Amino acid sequence: MLRRSMSIWSSSPRPISLALQGGGAHGAFTWGVLDGLLDAGAHPIAAVSGTSAGAINAVLLAHGLLSGGREGARAALAGFWEDLGRVVPWEMLGWVASDGDRLTPAGRLMLQWANFMAPLQDGMLRLDPLRDLLRRHVDFDLLRRQTRLRLHIAATHANSGRLRVFSHDELTVEATLASACLPTLQPPVLVDGEPYWDGGYSANPAIFPLVRERAASDVVVVMLSPRTLGDTPRTAEEVRVRAVEIAFNAAFLCEMRMLSDALSLARRALWPGPLERRLRAMRWHLIDGHDTLSALPVDSKLIAHPQLLGRLHTAGRDRAAEWLAVHGAAIGRHSSADLQRLFGTDNRQ
Repeated sequence: MLRRSMSIWSSSPRPISLALQGGGAHGAFTWGVLDGLLDAGAHPIAAVSGTSAGAINAVLLAHGLLSGGREGARAALAGFWEDLGRVVPWEMLGWVASDGDRLTPAGRLMLQWANFMAPLQDGMLRLDPLRDLLRRHVDFDLLRRQTRLRLHIAATHANSGRLRVFSHDELTVEATLASACLPTLQPPVLVDGEPYWDGGYSANPAIFPLVRERAASDVVVVMLSPRTLGDTPRTAEEVRVRAVEIAFNAAFLCEMRMLSDALSLARRALWPGPLERRLRAMRWHLIDGHDTLSALPVDSKLIAHPQLLGRLHTAGRDRAAEWLAVHGAAIGRHSSADLQRLFGTDNRQ
């Protein structure tokens, strides 16, 4: 089905930029989306901005594209996510239920213990396995030397809360790990002697680099955070979980709302300047996993179980096929996502 969808792309392929959200193990959904887009012969990718799992997908995608083209990128993504699913012996430890997406009581107890201990003490959930996987699957020297593909990886400075965006020429294993560092489970990652936490606290992902650098006029956002968060929480635990979800998505929603408002002003400008002309020229597209991911428990983001990762990959490929069939022809022509409707200022608030 994906191969047949190639005909919907415009006859002269336009470059695109990708904005990849974070979401822990839910990043396997993005793996599936990217796999589907690459398999379909999508437009050339000029730039990628990513946070957390989105940052990992970004460096894997870039490494694969630079070393082996579209098929190389598909192989790099698959190799990493399949290896990640083998890192923890979930069944042996008894931490997950049989469906692979829910923690057992023992698993929840382990998570509570880890939250209590970290980051004051090094625990079994340190980033070392992820560090080893990234070193095995990504040539960071290659990423820093090349100039074909622009990369932007977001992390949060732990002592100020400020956003740090690592560009392609300064990417390292540490910068990528910093973007995916959950402070309740892991000690901060040091980059140039400074401590960093997950980029989701300050940008999930950073959109402004894709607007500023003009690598492509079409931006495709792969969104993992659900559009709605469900019923109003009632218990203390439900409130805690909801507060974490809101905090992780707040920076992205704020940036998209500001972008939407700026776009509205740019369209009305009588004498547009460089920024207004750039905003007018941009086209926006959104591929989201709401239908799949909103049905999963929040703690499934921490479960890199092979069965769950495989289901999310399949769901992501299917979503990419659906999006291509409906919106693929919009690339290079017009936006397929209405930013004002999705993210614009709500005057009722």
